[in-house]
Amino acid sequence: ACRALVDELEWEIAQVDPRKTIQMGSFRINPDGSQSVVEVPYARSEAHLTELLERVCEKMKEYGEKVDPGTHRKSYVRVISQDGTKMDLSGVKVDGDVAASLKFACESIAEEYEDELLELLSHESDNVKDRLCSKRTDLCDHALHIPHDEL
Repeated sequence: ACRALVDELEWEIAQVDPRKTIQMGSFRINPDGSQSVVEVPYARSEAHLTELLERVCEKMKEYGEKVDPGTHRKSYVRVISQDGTKMDLSGVKVDGDVAASLKFACESIAEEYEDELLELLSHESDNVKDRLCSKRTDLCDHALHIPHDEL
């Protein structure tokens, strides 16, 4: 669930026009007549990331559960592609219970680790999934030892 959450957030951030900015700082006039307003990229601004966190878990209904036949470990994979390409859904279980439990887990993670998510995503950092889901939170400790072809 943590890895799916980070994937969705990173995809949403990538969809924002990199030229789009937002004004941050104080709009009050300083004694010298200047303002302490700066323009920052909108995609990784706290306002945009907070908005994404409020609605990103709705995307979990686009996931299904896949069980690795060798290890019997469950993972979550998208059943509806983000860009409209056809997906291989062999061996993927799609049902409302899976989507509901994944959405609940996503909401719990987003709420409990909101500060960490905002911190990691506000800067373009590498391996946010591993840094948040495995190193900072131990939510996916096992994931450090397996290849990441999917989520």
